Amino acid sequence: MQVCQLEFQSNFHVVVGNDRSQAAVMVLSKGDSTGGSDNRHPDSDQWLYVVSGEGEAIVEQQRQRLRPGTLLLIECNEAHQIANTGDKPLKTVNFYVPPAYSSRAGQPPERD
Repeated sequence: MQVCQLEFQSNFHVVVGNDRSQAAVMVLSKGDSTGGSDNRHPDSDQWLYVVSGEGEAIVEQQRQRLRPGTLLLIECNEAHQIANTGDKPLKTVNFYVPPAYSSRAGQPPERD
């Protein structure tokens, strides 16, 4: 068993995981965004849950409004961007199955 207390600091960091899945928290300040047409997880699905704030996801050129309680599935290899469109920080919890990052610092996994 692994347990962690989520702390929503700035930016993105992986907080817990194992060989099969991992969780990360992300905070985007007002007007900030992350990702784009080259942001893909070729081997992982990403579940994004909005804890607080407002934003917009663009997944494969389709726009989706984000608000507290939104749960978004970004499927394996879908290009995506997340943007804060509100006045307060956009805070999300993200789950990757299987893991998309090799460390808690949020680095892409090493490939064989």
